Amino acid sequence: MKPSLRLASSGFVPRAAAIGLALWSAAGISSCGGDGIGQTGAAGTAGSGTAGTNGGGGTGTAGTTGSSGSAGASGAAGTGGGTAGTNGNAGTTGNAGTTGNAAGSNGAAGSNGAAGTNGAAGHAGTGGATGRAGTSGAAGTTGVAGTGGAAGTTGGTGGQSSCPGETYNAASPPTTLTLSGNLGAHDPAAYVLGSTIYLAATGLIGKTSTNLTAWTATANPLPLPSWATTATGATNLWAPDISYFGGVYHLYYAASTFGSNKSCIGQATRAALDSGSWADQGMVLCSNMGETDNWNAIDPNIVIDDAGTPWLEFGSFWSGLKMVKLTSAGLRADTTLYSLANGANSKGSLEGGWVFKRCGYYYLFSSWGSCCSSPYDYNIRVGRSTTVTGPYVDMAGTSLMSGGGTLLVTGNSSWVAPGHNAVITYNNKTYNLYHALQGSSSGPATLRIAEIDWDANGWPYSGGP
Repeated sequence: MKPSLRLASSGFVPRAAAIGLALWSAAGISSCGGDGIGQTGAAGTAGSGTAGTNGGGGTGTAGTTGSSGSAGASGAAGTGGGTAGTNGNAGTTGNAGTTGNAAGSNGAAGSNGAAGTNGAAGHAGTGGATGRAGTSGAAGTTGVAGTGGAAGTTGGTGGQSSCPGETYNAASPPTTLTLSGNLGAHDPAAYVLGSTIYLAATGLIGKTSTNLTAWTATANPLPLPSWATTATGATNLWAPDISYFGGVYHLYYAASTFGSNKSCIGQATRAALDSGSWADQGMVLCSNMGETDNWNAIDPNIVIDDAGTPWLEFGSFWSGLKMVKLTSAGLRADTTLYSLANGANSKGSLEGGWVFKRCGYYYLFSSWGSCCSSPYDYNIRVGRSTTVTGPYVDMAGTSLMSGGGTLLVTGNSSWVAPGHNAVITYNNKTYNLYHALQGSSSGPATLRIAEIDWDANGWPYSGGP
């Protein structure tokens, strides 16, 4: 049997062009001749300006102004008192130096970095970290912008963070809660709605709490359906699970007899947990009926994936833990059977699986060993996967299909054979609910609740037993 629990730039740089201004020079002047007709003075030589040099990135230097032409020489005096010679023509003004070339062109503007891509949407959680800004490129080229961090996964039930729970501190490890009230429970399962925790357990008993520590018994959720007795010989119902999808609440349960895999999983539904009653919807799947199956249809647990699809995880001993896809009505969607975990020991003794979503991982908790007979070595182990159907591996990287599973909780002399756990979120903290035998192997199966903290790599640590 198993307990199940459900909780549920570019910028424009202006160009500066330096333009040299052309300056003109003064004209040359001739002298007066004597009596004879003087010869015309030769023209002055043209001034020559030096051209400005090309600007090298800055504005070019303007050319210097040409020197003025020399005045024409005076005409020689004429003989015999003739007419005075004419003034020599003024020298022509030297041409101004040419303006230097325009300033060198500005460095090409840097292109904008590509925008960071948005992270994938997920279950309401904390947003991904922003990508780092791109570094500036040479000659003004802007570096590529940092890629945006992936978006946080969507929050869980009631708007809980997608990464709930406290950070593990070895100096202050998680502890076990002190409980009171009606605590008898084997294979507990629970669902959190607001501040109330609804619990169901083997025998299909019910309990509620509004603070996680004080528990009150309620009416049994569902009597044993006649079809379950006919199909399996069951005398009571085991290891239930409470979930919500498709617009209604679902109560899954197992019908079987001890040591047999002639078993069935059924479901009941209701519109509200705080009013009305469960209505049985009958069989969902069975094992070893009409054909030989090397798996066992007990210990149901429902997990809703990131796409909103419900999945049924189940199994006990035989070839281990399995999973099937469900419809929105809670029935089996197809014939595909996924294997999640096996090989706890030579007998394949693992059961009571529970899948808990946190921070982009699906964590598969399971119980190994013997719950109810010698050597009473029941214990809780864990592995994880980024995909609901696996593959799941433990902290050491060993596949859960090859005997992997990181030890989380084991018993002591006061609390024997702890197991068949469920993990819930309550007030954004995470808790491990399980049963243990009080005092000895013959002690009553009792509800236990311990804090779960998470290390920097996302692995859980639980108080206990």
